[in-house]
Amino acid sequence: MTIYGAIEAGGTKFVCGIGSADGGSLATATIPTRDPDETFREVAEFFRANEGFGPVAAVGIGSFGPVDIAPASPGFGKILATPKPRWEGTDMIAHVRAFADVPIAIDTDVNAAALAEIRAAGDSVTDLAYVTIGTGIGVGLVSKDDTVRGLSHPEMGHILPRRHPAHGDFAGVCQFHGDCLEGLASGPAIAAAWGITPSAIQEDHPFWEIEADYLAQLSVTLLLTLAPQRILFGGGVMKHQRLIPMIRSRTAELLGGYFGPAKTSADLESLIGPPLCEEAPGLIGSYILAARAEAQARSKMSA
Repeated sequence: MTIYGAIEAGGTKFVCGIGSADGGSLATATIPTRDPDETFREVAEFFRANEGFGPVAAVGIGSFGPVDIAPASPGFGKILATPKPRWEGTDMIAHVRAFADVPIAIDTDVNAAALAEIRAAGDSVTDLAYVTIGTGIGVGLVSKDDTVRGLSHPEMGHILPRRHPAHGDFAGVCQFHGDCLEGLASGPAIAAAWGITPSAIQEDHPFWEIEADYLAQLSVTLLLTLAPQRILFGGGVMKHQRLIPMIRSRTAELLGGYFGPAKTSADLESLIGPPLCEEAPGLIGSYILAARAEAQARSKMSA
């Protein structure tokens, strides 16, 4: 079996793995995200400590963003404007190449997760959106077996939703946009607005209706612009599974019977749901990125 390296590089933690998308992970490690040099020093130690499994054929990186994923760009592989101290300008590929002289692929962490989720969804699903609601809000998109990218990668966590009236004058927490979706509905936004962590919110709290409304607005935007066959919600906030049916119901209300394939909440049961991937999707997706990088390298060598 070909062995690949996977790095799910998050703003809070790095999850590293050795294995493959088909066989799963042979070894994993979770490393707190500190400054780049210290973090990647531990990443390198993980790969060296697991050389007994055999050489890795390629490494896939699913990175927090924003990150430059345009291969023709002079900044390819570098972290862009980020609130995370000392990470702006970090060359993710160079840090990995320092200890792994193999083909390396990079995409966003949510795009990597979307690759894993569409694989788990089966051959009938060709277009999928994976949404993570946690420290931030990210959306990964796959269409016809490839992640969606253009001028840059999608940043749908920063769309500007209609504010829910029960949110009052809460300014939002996004340092760039204030009350964008991430500024209103991410984990830190919930804590700032209500003075409580999502895990401790009571069932009768207005948070539930407000959060479902914002995430339904995102769902409507996705359905009306990209028409994915699945919208999957993951991340720490979405451990509250009661949000899923609330999002479906509010999405149907906002669509108002206009969108043909999704006129009712029942129609949305097969479209909006929780993640399908059994192992961490960002890690599995990074294995997929690695396998594609290896295949591309082999193709160039044989051309």
